[in-house]
Amino acid sequence: MLIEKLGLQHKDALRPLLNDAKAGLSEYTFANLYLFRANHDYEVISDKYLFIRGRSYDGKTYLMPTRDVRTMDRDGYTDLLKTVDFLFPIPEAWLSAFPPFTFDTTFRDGDRDYVYTVEKMSTYKGRNLHKKRNLLAQFLKLYSHEAMPLTNDRLDQARFVLEDWQASSNMNIADTDYAACREALDRYEELVLCGGIYYAEKEPAGFVLGEEVNDETFVLHFAKARVKFKGIYQFMFNNFAKILPPKYKFLNLEQDLDKENLRVFKSSYVPDLMLRKARISLK
Repeated sequence: MLIEKLGLQHKDALRPLLNDAKAGLSEYTFANLYLFRANHDYEVISDKYLFIRGRSYDGKTYLMPTRDVRTMDRDGYTDLLKTVDFLFPIPEAWLSAFPPFTFDTTFRDGDRDYVYTVEKMSTYKGRNLHKKRNLLAQFLKLYSHEAMPLTNDRLDQARFVLEDWQASSNMNIADTDYAACREALDRYEELVLCGGIYYAEKEPAGFVLGEEVNDETFVLHFAKARVKFKGIYQFMFNNFAKILPPKYKFLNLEQDLDKENLRVFKSSYVPDLMLRKARISLK
């Protein structure tokens, strides 16, 4: 068995495995694992199969499989499972691999991914989203605006937005995802990320940054904006949904980590799906 701290040297091995797993959860991309490796103390375990060992936001240790567990021999992870608190994150589609007489299955609300149809985000249709439509309309009326792909020559402008966002948050850098977002911009091409940058009154106003998580879902790892521009977030989500390739049916905005501000913000867009992530432990 080989245990190593997760690093860029694992990209070529992990990216195809995670893509083939078709889990649909936001954790199942190499960029997500790499950018939040410090938050979770991620290690790569090479045994019969490859696993990620980490620590959850509530302080538990876990193993993350890098392939669909339904294709794995149970003895390939049972012994390893005894060294941690649980397997995680496990999509509900994989639960048939864990008979209840051998395994316990639990869920936490803060782990769930918020998922929206691209059609909804590109239109804000419906009574429940009238406030989003109003904020978008205000933004379009108040400010001259422009949307552009986030390319290498615009990364410094995205960094400017990130610095402004952090300063306006009134939070310690250690308590935000500033460091992970900054590294995402610094390693934009290396991590095979994709995004858009948005302007208001000819100033950089916000950006979004993410990647494909499966054939029909695009996950946004980061969305940062300058709060001086009212309606900027509504403009960014709406515009990005409009320009996504047609194959993407869903937009994943990740979990809320049991943080009230994130829960309120993400719930306000009325998610179409809440993807639960199982924690699987031995009885």
